[in-house]
Amino acid sequence: MNAAMPATQRGLSLFGFLFGAVILVLVSITGLKMIPAYMQYEQIKNLFITIANDPEMQNANVRDIKASFDKRASIDDITAIRADDIEIVKEDGRLVLSASYSVKVPLVANVSLFMDFKPSSAK
Repeated sequence: MNAAMPATQRGLSLFGFLFGAVILVLVSITGLKMIPAYMQYEQIKNLFITIANDPEMQNANVRDIKASFDKRASIDDITAIRADDIEIVKEDGRLVLSASYSVKVPLVANVSLFMDFKPSSAK
């Protein structure tokens, strides 16, 4: 009885497949280029937490805290910020280190991705 009804096609056309593949590749490349910036952000944040929780640093002066950061940052190869970029305050008797910096990640030709980071030892 259904002989008069034409069969409908199902599936993905070649154009649809290629368009989806191109989008997937572009998103993957963008994500892969962002990974180093986020890894360095996590390193900086962990370093801030380590310094803030170090008993020797609790009563240290600002110069000593920044020197400690410089030593540890050189070991971890942190290049996004310098010790002079760190803001050091005491909150409720706790040492809190924070910074604000930006990273520019080139994507394609003159297109770049600009990311702002604000690591802090405060939880």
